[in-house]
Amino acid sequence: MHCRLICIDIDGTLLNDAKEVLPEVKDAVKRQYEKGRKIALVSGRMPFAVEQVEKQLGIDCIKVCNAGTFIIMDGVCVKEEIMSTHVMRQLYTDIAGKHHVPLWIFQGYKWYVTDTDSFVEKETDIIKYHPDVVDPYELAENWDKTGIKPNKFLIAAKEEKIGEIQAELEQSENRTFDVARSSGNYLEIFPKNVDKGKAVVSLCALLNIGTENVVAIGDHELDIPMIETAGIGIAMGNAIQALKEKADFVTLTNNEAGVAHALHDYID
Repeated sequence: MHCRLICIDIDGTLLNDAKEVLPEVKDAVKRQYEKGRKIALVSGRMPFAVEQVEKQLGIDCIKVCNAGTFIIMDGVCVKEEIMSTHVMRQLYTDIAGKHHVPLWIFQGYKWYVTDTDSFVEKETDIIKYHPDVVDPYELAENWDKTGIKPNKFLIAAKEEKIGEIQAELEQSENRTFDVARSSGNYLEIFPKNVDKGKAVVSLCALLNIGTENVVAIGDHELDIPMIETAGIGIAMGNAIQALKEKADFVTLTNNEAGVAHALHDYID
């Protein structure tokens, strides 16, 4: 296949467990960029946090943020998916309040939380961004007046609790959202029929290329649609089994510069 676009997940894929881009990975990605291939960072992270990784790479990347709902090319948002403020109220009342966990709210370049806990503090420390603590009902009321809509939500908790919440949400009748884990502790909540795979299709349309010209690399549930959509889908060695089963190839782990080996072994 003729590769023209490389879509790479960030956490657990591009970054090692210390949240660093290994030198070998940086060199390999830069080498592909210099060959004229587009590099897209496709992540559940907010734009600010994706930009921090782009700076580590030292190249211009397409940034697919907020679980595929906010796409930035050449510094401009070229596609955005939104959800209703009703969903925000519903999630806060029925899930966050019930399970005593903060609701994370993402809108454009902003991150809001309904409370802080150890997971919020850890994320703040990792991405060096402090979210605004808000009353979701007041925020929804203000947004309803101005026409602002959220892109996605997130629940962070211990794995067992996340499993319980995910099962509960997936059983919701007439829901207008989908859910998927981006890690064992993070449950992403995004518009129905919007995912990383759809984001790849949107990118291909914008770049006027076919999905068969795309290589995608990921590690978790949120990455599965992207892996299935790309011409070549590559699973990290540390990926969940469900993703490995969908992938065309399995590379080394994120701590073993798996992205670098994937780019060398399956593209070059």
